[in-house]
Amino acid sequence: DPLICAGCGACSAACPSGAITYDAPPVDALFRRLNTLAETYRKAGGTTPRLLVHDQDHGAEMIALHARYGSGLPVDVVPFSVESLSVFGHAEMLAALASGFAAVDVLLSPRSERDALSAQVTLAEAISGERPIRLLDLDSPDELEEALSHEPVEGPFIPAILPIGTRRQVARLAGKSLNPGEHMLPLPENAPYGAVLVDKDACTLCLSCVSLCPSGALVDNPDMPQLRFQEDACLQCGLCANICPEAAITLEPRLNLDDTAFNQVVLNEEEPFACIECGTLFGVKSTIDKITEKLAGKHSMFANPQAAKMIQMCDNCRINAQYHSTDNPFQGKERPRVRTTEDYFGKRRDH
Repeated sequence: DPLICAGCGACSAACPSGAITYDAPPVDALFRRLNTLAETYRKAGGTTPRLLVHDQDHGAEMIALHARYGSGLPVDVVPFSVESLSVFGHAEMLAALASGFAAVDVLLSPRSERDALSAQVTLAEAISGERPIRLLDLDSPDELEEALSHEPVEGPFIPAILPIGTRRQVARLAGKSLNPGEHMLPLPENAPYGAVLVDKDACTLCLSCVSLCPSGALVDNPDMPQLRFQEDACLQCGLCANICPEAAITLEPRLNLDDTAFNQVVLNEEEPFACIECGTLFGVKSTIDKITEKLAGKHSMFANPQAAKMIQMCDNCRINAQYHSTDNPFQGKERPRVRTTEDYFGKRRDH
């Protein structure tokens, strides 16, 4: 609702799928600016610059007053102006670090969404390997000078990346660059990256989770009872865990840096059941066996052996068997014979 939205952009930074974007400026333009600043600093002879992110009102005024009445920004601090601080989420923080910045400071304004930014900082720190990312909640230029006056940050040299793609792609690329040799990064709760774990003993392969997965991370196999998972596509939304009737699904927040995250892995599979009439594969053998054991001879609808066999039939065979059974509950009385022209003429002759 444009009459209610304040335009802070926090939703775009938190959105795991990229369904919401903030186009002032577009995301790719922001990534290009970060890369250009870091590359220009390196070409000028610098090694470990610090990024100071600020808004165009409060932050810009704070820096201007600091330059006029104080010593100005340290030589290794590069200011970076954005329309709204809330759009500078974990992907942008990671892109800055992986582009060559040794630290990222975000200068808050009185109207900044602190809770949203705090959550993004926590996620960025977990992926970056605890590199310095700070939220500066300051009231005066003197406090800004004190916060930036510490010794320049010295960190391990990493090859700078070129941040191209979606926010998820850039975050994964930055995480791989910032953690050489690592394969799996544990993430805080409610992170938008992670895996789906399935209890095979409880799962019945009903595939309810597949029908509800919004990102296509959970898929089935049309040729056999099988549940497949692609970790890179998982948003950790939790819909699969909520819909599972057996409570067999749990979520594990993590960032898989290996290429295996792009492949489909089998979470659970079972032997299919063959229809006793036509041999068509349908359902899961263990599930059909359990249903047969529970209902055959114990339920009024499956009291006789012929009715119990319908549990082990595919859809078509079950319908045919039901239609041709002697005690079909859906069967009506015998249809009347179709009247012909001879019937009408014969009735006239009789009269």
